[in-house]
Order: sequence, then structure tokens, then C-alpha cells
Amino acid sequence: MALDFGDETWKKWDSAGRSDFIGAVKSVLSEESDDRLEKAGKAIWELVMRGLDGTLRRESISSTIGEILASNPAAAGVITDVLNVVDIETACEGDSAKRDKFYAITRDAEQHLNEKLMKERLEIETLQEVGTVKNKSFYTRFIKVKTKLYYKQRKFNLLREESEGYAKLITELGQEISDEVTPEIILEVIKSLIGCFNLDPNRVLDIILESFECRPQHDEFFIPLICSYMGDRKILSEVLGYKFTLYHSGLGETEKSDSEPVYTPTSLYTVTALMLKHDVVSLDDIYGWLLPEDKQITSAWEKEMADAKEYVRKLNIISTKDKEETPEEPEPPCRKVNVNQKFGLCEALCRVGAWSHVQKLFDRIPETCLMSQPSVALALCELLNILVDPVYRKNLGSLSGVVKQSLKISKSIQKSPAPAQTFADMKEVIIPMLLSLGPSLHLDPVLLCKIIRLSKASLSNSGGKKENVQNKIMYFDVITLLDEVLLPSLSYMEANCSIAEEIWSLLKLLPYQQRYCLYVRWKNESHSKHPTLMIKRGDALKKIKNIMKRVSKENVKPVGRSIGKLTHSSPGFLFDYVVTQIQVYDNLIIPVVDSLKYLTSLSYDVLGCCLVEALSQADKKRFKHDGTSISLWLQSLASFCGAVFKKYPIDLAGLLQYVANQLLAQKSLDLLIVKEIVHKMAGVEAAEELTSDQLEAMCGGELLRGEAGNYGQAKNTKKSSTRLKESLTEQNLAVALCLLMAQQRYCVVYKETEQSHLKLVGKLFDQCQDTLVQYGTFLAASLTIEEYNSRLPPISNLLSKYYIHSDVAFFLARPMFNHAINNKVDNLRRAHPNSKSLTVAEKHELYIEACEIVLNPVVESVRPLHPPKVWEDISPNFIVTFWSLTSYDLYVPVDAYQREVDKMKQIAQQQADSKEGSSGKNKREQDKTLALVERLQDEWKKHNEHVDKIMARLKKEKDTWFLSRSAKSAKNETITQFLQLCVFPRCTFTAPDALYCAKFVEVIHSLKTTNFTTLLCYDRIFCDITYMVTSCTENEANRLGRFLCAMLETVTRWHKNRETYDDECANFPGFVTKFKVSNQFSDANDHVGYENYRHVCHKWHYKITKALVVCLDSKDYVQIRNSLIILIKILPFFPVLVKLYHIIDARIEKVRNEEKDKRQDLYILATSYSGQLKARSSKMIHEKDFHLVSEKRAGEGVATKVEVNTGEGSKKPEANGTTSDTKKVIITVSSHSGSKSSRKVETTTSQRKDDGERRTKERRDQRESPSTNKWDREKYDEGSSRYRDNADGEMSSLSNSSPSASRLSQEPDPDAKRRKTESSAKRSEADDKADKKEKSKAKSSRDEDKDARKERKTNRKRQERTDEGATTSETTKRRKDDERSSKAQNGDQDRPRFSRERSPYSRERSYDERDKQYPFHC
Repeated sequence: MALDFGDETWKKWDSAGRSDFIGAVKSVLSEESDDRLEKAGKAIWELVMRGLDGTLRRESISSTIGEILASNPAAAGVITDVLNVVDIETACEGDSAKRDKFYAITRDAEQHLNEKLMKERLEIETLQEVGTVKNKSFYTRFIKVKTKLYYKQRKFNLLREESEGYAKLITELGQEISDEVTPEIILEVIKSLIGCFNLDPNRVLDIILESFECRPQHDEFFIPLICSYMGDRKILSEVLGYKFTLYHSGLGETEKSDSEPVYTPTSLYTVTALMLKHDVVSLDDIYGWLLPEDKQITSAWEKEMADAKEYVRKLNIISTKDKEETPEEPEPPCRKVNVNQKFGLCEALCRVGAWSHVQKLFDRIPETCLMSQPSVALALCELLNILVDPVYRKNLGSLSGVVKQSLKISKSIQKSPAPAQTFADMKEVIIPMLLSLGPSLHLDPVLLCKIIRLSKASLSNSGGKKENVQNKIMYFDVITLLDEVLLPSLSYMEANCSIAEEIWSLLKLLPYQQRYCLYVRWKNESHSKHPTLMIKRGDALKKIKNIMKRVSKENVKPVGRSIGKLTHSSPGFLFDYVVTQIQVYDNLIIPVVDSLKYLTSLSYDVLGCCLVEALSQADKKRFKHDGTSISLWLQSLASFCGAVFKKYPIDLAGLLQYVANQLLAQKSLDLLIVKEIVHKMAGVEAAEELTSDQLEAMCGGELLRGEAGNYGQAKNTKKSSTRLKESLTEQNLAVALCLLMAQQRYCVVYKETEQSHLKLVGKLFDQCQDTLVQYGTFLAASLTIEEYNSRLPPISNLLSKYYIHSDVAFFLARPMFNHAINNKVDNLRRAHPNSKSLTVAEKHELYIEACEIVLNPVVESVRPLHPPKVWEDISPNFIVTFWSLTSYDLYVPVDAYQREVDKMKQIAQQQADSKEGSSGKNKREQDKTLALVERLQDEWKKHNEHVDKIMARLKKEKDTWFLSRSAKSAKNETITQFLQLCVFPRCTFTAPDALYCAKFVEVIHSLKTTNFTTLLCYDRIFCDITYMVTSCTENEANRLGRFLCAMLETVTRWHKNRETYDDECANFPGFVTKFKVSNQFSDANDHVGYENYRHVCHKWHYKITKALVVCLDSKDYVQIRNSLIILIKILPFFPVLVKLYHIIDARIEKVRNEEKDKRQDLYILATSYSGQLKARSSKMIHEKDFHLVSEKRAGEGVATKVEVNTGEGSKKPEANGTTSDTKKVIITVSSHSGSKSSRKVETTTSQRKDDGERRTKERRDQRESPSTNKWDREKYDEGSSRYRDNADGEMSSLSNSSPSASRLSQEPDPDAKRRKTESSAKRSEADDKADKKEKSKAKSSRDEDKDARKERKTNRKRQERTDEGATTSETTKRRKDDERSSKAQNGDQDRPRFSRERSPYSRERSYDERDKQYPFHC
């Protein structure tokens, strides 16, 4: 039991504490445990210390010690030892008071202790102070006796020794060892020889050791003999040590001179090691006899490290001398183990298997220093070969005959650590040895290969499943081995690609995260502890620099071989330098990629790691200094990634995960990498600059898109595309990347680039958008439809859970819709009773039914996306229909199919006529081409059938698309919802989508869709494109330009030919101008005639011109750039008028002059457009050729009467028996070609006549007054009434009309309209004559009229400023404009005064005010 005395024991010492203490000590001493004396000693020590600090009296301590000794005399030794310990403690403290108390206590205790015992245990000084020793010369005598005993050698009479005895001794020790010759027998013989021949026992011991040195393999005989002959370990150590000292002089001379050193024999090391292994001597006793000192070894190692660092530093110095000086490689220190006795002993210990003693040496000498000695490392490798052999044979068999030599071992090694039988044994025994061996494992390639294979087997022995690798018993040990042993060992080996592949076979079992961590440590840290590796690294870096200086397309093969040899051993830091050079010189990308074909799989994987590390450098700026574009180094690196990952089998997991992490951090710059990789590996290009033929082909089937829709055929992308798909699916990144890109589009604008230049914002948004489309196209093409459906979330989750916008959500979900619809059609067809003989109509019905079943859930998921008010104008079914279809569903590109078929037939004919090559080969090529023609024709036929089914579906759905809320519902609300929710988002998504939007509007019109006004839709698109132009990025501007071009193409086709117009527009509800509650029309008077439509087209051209001129004059970079892009895209159809041509040309020249020395990209863009525009100058036409104008003065104006139903006045009976309020007003609107315009309103009242005369006067005065700047903004707005012809008034009325108001009517046939137009022209000529007569009679009245006109103008502007503060909706503003115009024309005095609201669609709205209302305007 343990003795624990608390403070209570000492406080109550006199009463009960003393008896308790004595009883406890007696009880402990009476125990039979081994630690009883130790426990009693602690108690007595505490007793003495209480006496020293004054707690107890010294008499009480003396009496207590006496009682303890009386009961157990054996405690005297313990008490004496305690007193000795306290003596040392008090002496060290230096407290004289305590020393005096100690002397007193010792003096009192002396009467109970043995004097001899005290003299033996206590110090001489203490004995003298206490009085035990009274002789003062005692200390001197003690020194003399000690010197005689330990330092004087007894002299023997050597002459009495007989050499015959030593000869017989050597004979006995050298005889053959057998079972009959045992150590005991030989020991008796030795004793007899010593006695007979009077031999010196020490010399006999030396001869025994010499015999052992000659035959160390018989350690089982000599070790027991030595132990029996000499049991004193210190004497044995001294004898062995003396043998080592014989070679010290040689070591000393070697350090100072160049003389040949005297080597310590290996046999002596072996004997010493065996004796250490069998614990005959101790390492501490032997180690002191060995040279050199530990400090010398450490200092030499540090010097070697410093020399290596200096060598590498000098390699990196750029010399300015004519001839560069190459630094001398430091000479390696003497590696001969025999020169260093400690290294020699360590080698011997390894060879005999004394691993525990080797570990003790590691505590004294740096481990890397010991294992850097080749002989030491090889000795340990031999030991490891023996220990690892059983587990290797058990799991992997044998290495044929290569391992047999390593198994010829002495019997002594059999008693070393037990060989490993299982992986658990290997973890306990082998792994620590390998970690100590370190990179020196490269000295034994066979053992290195065995360790690699064993490690691989330990991770994959049960089925080899990679996903379970972390559950293996040796998983983390294998990672440590790779980090500290295997990879650094490879760095020592010169161009050993076999070992590199072996290591890769192990590494590929690990996840890329672990591999990349190992690679980073390998190239940055592993060499720092090994001077030889430092030198090799420096030399390799110098070689790669020389290679990169001469790399080119012409010497790819020799350079590639040189790079391959260098990178077999240490690829990491070499690739770092190569990647750095590529970032600086992008012209190196192609030759470097081609020269990497000689790399190992391990090198390729390290290259992937280096690329990720280079991309993630936080200290490098990713933008150019102007902050408007991406840095060149990032562009070069992305291009290199795409090329190298396509050509070589490099793991993409790390790079793709890096991009995903960047997107999670709301950083989109690295999408450039995904863009390049998908482009190069999958052949999917994010092409914006498609030609018209290519864009048309993109509307066809898959085969047509592949043959004619791309710039060039993607070659050799099948394997690389499969690798990319597998990497994405294995890492579960296929859909995650897509969703992150979709979410990042708006993060670019609102979070990532808050402080960035607007140009950069647009570029990043375009990059994100293009990459998303490119990546989504790749997924749809590479994944099977089943994989696509299983991985992509349903569209309801895309819209609600992931907050993906409709354009992206439907873009991703369309393949799923088509697949689901086709599957449903097949199911319905099989369930149909006449499945084998279905008619076309029945097939269409099945298809429509399948669409309803599949898309109804989608309709319900779309409904919560918008407020309920939206669905009052437009149905969610229409939204789903619009977003779920593509150009392939609406349009068959007949010309594209025909062109491609003709092209293939021509190629087939050329192949048949070709005389190059064999006839058989030409025949095969021709058959292949003709088969492609058949496939194209078959796809053409299927496409026609598919479009027919889609049209049947649309015809059935069209009446439910656009709803009429009430009789007062405005038609422009429906158009607004259609444009806002459908057209504008999708026309800027991709170039094919832009074409799709234009085609969809045409399809809606051709289907005669209820409640859809085609004319109003076109008017809303063309009348003010400023906001669309301003808010677009560069690529969106390209797509918007394509959309406007397609819309203008349709408008122009109708404009050019009356027959086309009559066939496609004349009696269509999209061109109706008179609306009723029933939403029906009864006669031809409800439609816009051909000539009036041409006036509308004239107005649209002027509106487009005005919007683009305003953007070009804005000085804003984005507006000018987008305007020029759109002008280039719509050039085939705009401008077509001479006047507009000159206006735009002048503005373009102005932009060129202003931007020539400022913004070069705008200057180049403007110059390009200017050249194209001038090339089309001969195709421009005059206004009189564009639409009908006055015969007398072209450009003055032509009067056209349009009957407008304002909803007031007379009531006209309807077909259903009801009545509707109508009131007809004849509006004469002049179109013009000059800078001023006029509007003449004829009424049936006298006031209307007076107004006509007054307006004629004003027009005449305006013609007479000079015009300084035709396109000054203010005068352009003031004179806009001249080109705001009757179509302008018509469209203004139409856009603000309701089913019961503002009906637009015109003549029932073209002849009637022509007659009215001619009569209006005649009346205009009569008015002009009357004006001339009036001018000659009263010139003064003209001045008065001018003053009155100025006053009216001032009042009107004041009224406009008053009405600017009104915050009414867009529809109300436009309706009020129309009402005010109608009231002013009718001369009604009881109606409100005209007040023009400055809505986004107002003609005279200033752009400064627009900027305040729309902060997104740039």
C-alpha cells in the first residue's frame, strides 16, 4: 500500500501522528513486495524534511528512526540512503541553516545506525562534520587507495608465458564446430591451457575475440563462450574499445593529410554488432571508443547541406560575362564507412539485424546523415528483403530468380525481428524501417518494386475497389511511404520509367486530393533534407531551361525525348517551369503539347496537379492593367489545358473540381478553362460568328448540324469526349457544374463585378453564358438520354429549388421533354387498336395527347413563377410551348438540306472519277458518301413529318394562348407579356434561339392566333430599340442583331410583293385594326392595306435609324459598340433608303474620327461597317420607290386617309345583335424625305377647315426657313411629324386600343385606297395655290402667325414639363397620347388639353430623363 501522510499527521505528531507513522512504516517493511523499501524510503525522507523545515523536533525524528530500526534492522540501508539524498539536496541549495539542522539530525541518528554503513554511503565531508570520521588525513588516504585500485596496472611476468600455450589455444578455437564441440568443453580446455602454460587471461580473451572475428557466422558458439569466460561487460567493452583505438591514428591523419587511411576491419564491426545484438556489451560502453565525435559528423553534414544550397543558388545566377561560368559541383564527402567507425558499426548492426541498436544510433546522429551512406542503406535493404519476403510470397508470389541472392543469410539474422507474415506485421515491423531508410531505397530497385507492389496489394487485395481504399489497414501508412520514401526515391533514379509506372499503379488507387498533396510536397519539400537531391534538382532545372529555349515545331521529337527523360524522375518542378513559360509565351503551346508524348502516366498526373496549382495562384492578377479584359497568362493557360487534356490521358477530376469551387465562391473567370476543355475534348464550340448558311443548318437535324452547321469537323474527339464525360460523372460534377454556371450568370452582374468596368462585366457575362450553352450542349450529346434524365433535376426543381431562370431551365430540360414525349407516343401507339395502320391525322392526335400528358406538370410548375395578373393576358400553356420548342420544331431548312445533298453527290461523283489511289478504295469512299446522302434525305423526310406534328399541335393550342380579360383589355398588354417573358429573354440566349424567336412570331401570325396582333408586335419591337441595344452585352448584341435581321427579313418580304402580302397578311387577324368585344372581324375594312403597310415599314425604318443614331451619338462605349454590331447584323435589310443611308454613314464617319486615337476596337468596328455599308450603296432606293408619295413633291408628303373608330359617336350593330360605339375620323398623314414634316387633318366642320389652312401656312413657313442641322435632336423631334405618317398615327392608336375603342379602318380594296390618296393629293395642291395667293395679299399676317406659333409651342412645352411628374403605367400613357391626338384632330373643345407623356415609347422623350428612370442604362 502507498504511504500518504497528510498535514493532520504532522500537526498531531505528539498525540497520534507519531504512532501512526511508525505503524505505517513497520507495516510496509513487513510486506513482501518489491517496492516496499522504496515506499519506506519516501516516508522517512518526508520525516527528515519535516525536521529540516522545523515542523518536528530532531529528538522526535531520532527516536522514531530508532523504533523503526528496532522492529526491522534491514531498514538501516534505506535510512542511510535517505540521509545521503537529503545531504546532496541541502548541499545543492546552499542553505547553511538547513545544513546545520541536517548535521544535527544525522548526528542523533548515528547512535541507531552502523558506523561502517554510514562510512560507505555518506560523503566524506559530511562524515567529518558529523564526527564519524575524526582523522583529517582520511581523504588523502582515500585518494591513494582509489588510484592504486583503478589506475595502476598489475605487471605480469611475460617471460613465464609459453607461446605453445597460445598456439594450442588458437588450435582449439579454430577447430571445426560440431555438436561434440560445445562452449562448455572449450571453456574447460581454455582454463587448462591458462593454468598449464601460465597464460594471461586478458590476452586469452583477445585471442578468443580474434577467433570470433575470423568466423563471425559461428556466433552461436562464440557468444556463449565469451559470456562464460568473461562475465564482466565493462572489461569486454574495454577490450573491444582498445581494438578500435588501434585505428584512431589513421583517422586523425586522414583529416590532416592526403595519406591513405587505415581502415577499421569489417570483422571487428561485425563482432561488436553481434555482441551488442546478444547484449554481451552495451552500446553506451562501446560508443565512447568510436571516432569521429558526433559534433564533427553533424558539422560535416551541415556543411554538405550548405554546399548543395550554394551550388543551386549559383545555378540560378544570370551571368553578364561573355562566357557563362558553370559552378563547380561540390565534391561529396568521404562516403567510405570504414573511415567513420560509427557508420561502420551502424552498417554491421543492420547486417546482423540489430534494429533496436540502430534506432539508438539515430538518437545520436542525424537519421538522414546515417542513411545517406550507401553501404549503410544497402545493409538495411538486405535486412528488409529478408523481412518482407514471406508476406510478398504470400500475396504476390515471387520475382522469379531475382530475390534468391538476398535470401542467402547467416543464422544470426534469423534471430533479428521476425519476418512479416501479414500486412499487420508489415505495418509494425517493415514500415518503421522503410521510413528510416527514406529515399536511399533507390539503391535497391528490386526491393523498391516489391514495396510498391505490396503497398498496392494492401489497398486492393479484397476486390480492388477504389471506393473502399480508405478502409484498408495500411491506407495512411502507404500515403506516408509515398511521401517520404517512394517518390523521393524515384527522384534519385535516372530516367527509370518502369519504376515510375509501378508507382503510378499504386497512386491511381488514391483519390486525386491525396495524390495532389503528395505531388506538391514531392516537388517543394522532399529535396530540402537531402543535399544530393538538391544538386539533382538544380541540374535538372538548368537542363529544362536550355530545352525550353530551343523548343519549336521543327524539333518536337528530340525535344520531347529530352523532356521525357528529365520528367521520369522529378516531373513536378520541371512542369512548373514549363507552365510558367507558356503563360508568358503563348506561341509555345502547340510545340510543347506535341513534345509531351513521351511522358509516363505519373508525369501526366503531376502535370494536371501543376496546372491546377498555377491556376489557383492568388498573387497573380487575373485582369489586365486597364481592368477591362482577362489577363493573357490565364488565357494562355486555359488554351494549354484544353490542348493537353485532349491529347493525353490526364485525370480531369482535380481541374473540374477547382472550377466548381471557384463558381461556389462566385468567381467566374476560370470558366474560360471549361470552355476550352469542352471545345477541344468534345468538339463543341461556343461559336457566335456563324454564317447565315450555318445558322440555317443549325435548324436541321443532328446529321445536318454535324455536316453543315459547324465550322469544321471535330476530329478524334470520341475518346477525349468519353474521358471528359466519365470524369464528370465519377465526380458527380456533370449537373453541378451546369447549375453553378446558370446561377453564376447573375452573380457576375450583381456580386462578382460590382466595382469592375462595364466592358469587363459584359465579357464575363458572355463567357458564362457561352460556356453554359456549350457545356449543356455537350451533356445532351454525350450522355445517354437515360443518364441525362436520371442526373438532371426535374424542371420544377430547377425553377423553384435551384432558382434557375426559365431560359436556362428549359434549355436544359428540352432533351428530357422530347424523350418523354416520344416514349409516351410509343406507348399510346402500342395501346391503340389500329397501331399498325394509323393515319397521319391519328398520329398527330397521339402526338398532341402525349404532349399534353408530358407538359401539363410543367405548366403547373411555371404558374407560380409570375403573378396571377400575368396569366390574365397570356396562358402558362403558351409559355411552356414557346420555351419547349426549338427551330427544329418550327422550320425545315430545305435549302440547307438541298445544298448538303448536292454537295455530297458532287463529292461522290469526284470520288468515282478520281484516278488517285486504288479503285477499291475510291469505291468504298463513294459508297460511304452515298450512304451519307441517303441518311440526309431520310433525316429530311423525318424532319418534315416532325414539323407537321408540331404544327398540328400548335393549331390545336393557339386559341388558348392569349386571353381577353374584358372588353377594355388593351392589346398591348398581351404583346408586352409576350415580349417580356418570351421573346426578349430567348432572342439573346443563343444565335439559333434568335432565329427561333423571329420564326415563332411568324408562325403565330400564320396560324391566325386569336387575340394576337402581329402588326403591334412588330411595332413594339422596332419603334424603340434603344433600351435593348443599351442593355446588351457584346454577344447579346450579336444575337439581338440576328433577331432583328430575321424580323426585318419577314417585314421586307411582305413589303416587296403585294401578292405575298395578300397571301400572308391581308386577311389575317394579326393585321386587323378594328377590335370588338367578340374579338372577331367581319369585313376587309378591318385590316391594314398593302400601301398603308408600306407606310408602316417606312416608319419602322425611321424609328430604327433614330434609335441607332442616338446610341452612336451617346459617347458611351457600350451603346456605340452594340449599335455597330447590330448595324452589321441587319445590313442585308437596313438601311435601304438613300436618306437613311447618308444619315448613318455620316454618323459612322463621325464615330471613326472620334475613336481613331482613343478606343481602337470601336474604330475598327466602325471602319468594318463603313466598308460594308458603302459596298451596298448601289442597292439603296428612294422613298418614292419604297412607298407611295406625292407626285408633286417627293418627300413633302402623301395624304392617306385612315378610318379610325374612337369608340364614341354613332353605334353600329354587331353580328350578335349588340351595338358598339364607333366614330370615324379621316386622318391625313404625310410621309416625307426632308427634315421637316406636316400633318393635315380634314374634318367636316369649319374648325377643321381653319385648322387645315393654319397647318398649311405653318408648313409653308417651315419650308421657307433655313435648316442648320437636319439631325439635331431637338429639330429631329420637332419635325418628326413629317415622317410620322399616317402609319405612325395608326400604330399609336392601335397600340393603345381596346376591344371597344380605337378601331383602325381602311379601304376595302387597293383601288379604293389609291383613289382616296389621289384625291387627297389634289386637295393638297389646291391648298398650296391658295396659300400663295394669300401670301401675296397679306405678308404681315405671316409674321403674326409665326408669333402665334411660337407662343403655342412655348405653351405646349410648358404643359409637357407639367405632365412629366405623372406616374402612370406605360399602357395608360400611350392611350392618353392617342386620345389627345384624336381630340386635337377632331377639334373637340370639351376634351382635355393635349399633354404628351414621356413614356419609354414617347417620340420626344429626352434621354437624360430616361437615364433617371432606368438606372440600368449605361
